[in-house]
Amino acid sequence: MKLRKVTAASAAVFALALTATACGGGDSGDSGSSSGGGDKIKIGIKYDQPGLGLKEPDGSFSGFDVDVATYVAKELGYEPNQIEWVETKSADRENALSRGDVKLIAATYSITDERKEKVDFAGPYLLAHQDLLVAADSDISEATDLNDKKLCSVTGSTSAQNVKEDFAPDAQLSQRGGYSECLSALQNGQVDALTTDDSILAGYAAQDQYKGKFKLAGLKLSNENYGVGVKKGDTETVNKVNDALEKMVSDGSWQKAVEENFGPANYKNEPAPKIGQIVQ
Repeated sequence: MKLRKVTAASAAVFALALTATACGGGDSGDSGSSSGGGDKIKIGIKYDQPGLGLKEPDGSFSGFDVDVATYVAKELGYEPNQIEWVETKSADRENALSRGDVKLIAATYSITDERKEKVDFAGPYLLAHQDLLVAADSDISEATDLNDKKLCSVTGSTSAQNVKEDFAPDAQLSQRGGYSECLSALQNGQVDALTTDDSILAGYAAQDQYKGKFKLAGLKLSNENYGVGVKKGDTETVNKVNDALEKMVSDGSWQKAVEENFGPANYKNEPAPKIGQIVQ
């Protein structure tokens, strides 16, 4: 009889343990809980954009998006060593959030009505503009100056095509496989300008090998409101990220990150945008 009592009690304890496990104890660290403080948090970034999201040769990560995401994660309860950075290419950002591959995405992720149908956004945390990058001694100061000049475009990008259609119909498009190739062509005088978001251009121009060789034309050919992507319907996380972004601005960390990542390119950034205010 005593043996039966002990066995029954053990069975009850085992059943309770199974119930507790089923209620969520074992998978706390995959993408980070909305309440923070889990084992880790997965955040999507770009790996190939200097000044914004770049995987360094030693395996570390740098850039403005990385600094913003690190600050936000800290406010959510995660130390830097609890962040797992996940490369998130532009075409896969919405899917990465919906699948739960990442908790947040900070990857030059412009807030648009089309994207808001699939994901939610915190922010914006940076207002960027399409601009031109030219040689430091170039006299190009307007988009119309590109008529009869060579404008470098990354294959598959619409930025250069927009300039040609809207401002400089006689510009000669020269396509390259990536921004680094366009920069090399610009440095060698094979093209006259490169166009994409000014933040991206500033990040490339701020690299050691390019310092002092290029300048931004300072044009505002479009408005790009960068936001932190969050899974659709996760209002709790959106609100917490917005609180973190506001704190980052108020304590000076936002401006410091702008200067450290973009300063060498003489990037004239817009003031920190107001949370929830999208500039059209």
